[in-house]
Amino acid sequence: MANSNRIIIEAGRTELHYWKDLWRYRELFYFLSWRDILVRYKQTAVGIAWALLRPFLTMVVFTVVFSKLAKLPSEGNAPYPVMVFAAMLPWQFFANSLAEASNSLVGNANLISKIYFPRLIIPASSVITSFVDFVISGLILLSLMIWYQFVPGWRIVTLPFFICIAFAASMGIGLWLTALNVKYRDFRYIVPFIVQFGLYISPVGFSSSIVPDKWRLLYSLNPMVGVIDGFRWAILGQESKIFLPGFIISMIIVAIFLVTGILYFRKTEKTFADVI
Repeated sequence: MANSNRIIIEAGRTELHYWKDLWRYRELFYFLSWRDILVRYKQTAVGIAWALLRPFLTMVVFTVVFSKLAKLPSEGNAPYPVMVFAAMLPWQFFANSLAEASNSLVGNANLISKIYFPRLIIPASSVITSFVDFVISGLILLSLMIWYQFVPGWRIVTLPFFICIAFAASMGIGLWLTALNVKYRDFRYIVPFIVQFGLYISPVGFSSSIVPDKWRLLYSLNPMVGVIDGFRWAILGQESKIFLPGFIISMIIVAIFLVTGILYFRKTEKTFADVI
């Protein structure tokens, strides 16, 4: 009688069954995500309130600098703090995802060197952990809307679509940085610079409508421009207008990063255990 518990080693089996393995190892994905959520704010004085404090204080600074000092306009009649925080939500999610994902494989070196599982689970769980902060930060936006008596329109129902785009941007660029950081540890210094520089060249503290028309398409090569404009379009309603050609360009860039990020990660994944 054949033994049904035999393990058959077949050439190329890992590659052929990789995407099925992602589902088979879903419990590991849940475990890593939950572990990261618990560890992130462990032994901190205010705990998970950091997920509220950081974006709130950044919003206050940007409102003072760009609205009060630089006298930059809001979008329509939308309160400036609401406009800023509508951009802070996707930006903070994106920035946290890059920071966490880029170091995720190095931080789990012992796990990677001992057992097989799809390595894509590790950076993906980091993005999910950052999404928890995103959801918590949404409470600030809700509070600001109540404070300013700002009621969003019907466009708010399209917000999940733009959240998916933010996920795609975070995963695509995050996978590139994750794989590169394993091979070139210099990226642990480069990633914070990318995040800091990106904050100032993205329309977080100001409306992208102030960018001259002749530069709008070039400016939209920054994938977060389309993501942020989409969030504002959904949240601010009629107060916000979206520059469609620029939005399409940003979405194409996001798609390119996601596809090439997955391909590059898969190409280099087999070497992670050796070089980590």
